[in-house]
Amino acid sequence: MTNNTEETEFFLLGFSDTRELQVLHAFLFLLTYLVALMGNLLIITLITLDQCLHTPMYFFLKNLSLVDLCFISTIVPKSILNSLSNKSTISLQGCVLQVLLVIHFAGTEVFILTAMSYDCYVAICHPLHHDTIMSRGFCVRMAAASWLWRSLFGTLYSAGTVSLSFCGSRKVPQFFCDVPSLLKISCSKAHMTIDISVAIGMFYFFVCLLAIVYSYVCIFSTVLSIPSVQGRSKAFSTCLPHLIVVTTFLLTRAIAYPKPASESPTFLDLLVSVLYSVVPPTLNPIVYSLRNKEIRAALRKILWKLCGNKK
Repeated sequence: MTNNTEETEFFLLGFSDTRELQVLHAFLFLLTYLVALMGNLLIITLITLDQCLHTPMYFFLKNLSLVDLCFISTIVPKSILNSLSNKSTISLQGCVLQVLLVIHFAGTEVFILTAMSYDCYVAICHPLHHDTIMSRGFCVRMAAASWLWRSLFGTLYSAGTVSLSFCGSRKVPQFFCDVPSLLKISCSKAHMTIDISVAIGMFYFFVCLLAIVYSYVCIFSTVLSIPSVQGRSKAFSTCLPHLIVVTTFLLTRAIAYPKPASESPTFLDLLVSVLYSVVPPTLNPIVYSLRNKEIRAALRKILWKLCGNKK
């Protein structure tokens, strides 16, 4: 069988063939992207400028916002451009790069959420040792490990993608390049690099999930043992935004990933893809902005300074 991978062009799935619906999709995605962009940039700016937010929790939150910003920027702008230009093509190089970045940022987010759950665990279960355990050096090393470790997986996945043969249809059954969709249209019988990467990635995700669950079991156990209602409420509110973000992240992935890639995706399939790829990066900054008093206080402080300078 001939390998025609050299014909380096794929066709991404569009949301509609109707021009009016393509424009509507582009508008909605642009609006969503702008909300995610402004929300995550706002959190990064507030945490950077406000000295009161230079704590482990906000250090990881800043990294989470940066990851969310990078993740949604990898997927959404290309989809908007395709809808506006009525053109759904992507080069092999662009597809491989998208696979690399999607895997990298998604894996980094899992690690950062795990690190944030550990910070909540230490803050509530071992408050007297929090500053010692969650030192700045330890937090920096954890953040660096999350970015570097997942770059290895992204490289493995993208290397596996390059090794695939595509000798039939080049219509990717997804609105961005991901590994399950590319495997669906590939004529390669063996893809050992991707199989190994998937196995390691599943083990990595399972370990992170166990760490998060264990942290929250300990957190709930400690919170419930606090005698006063006010004390329980204050302790629980510390980790509530993170719990909402983790739940959203896990639920959207749990809905999307067990479902195999379809050769003829329905509107529901596309909706599920949007749910796990676009919603979390947009929702996370909103959750932390609405549920976090320190973030709101930092925002008021900066707005007050800006208004004072104008006067």
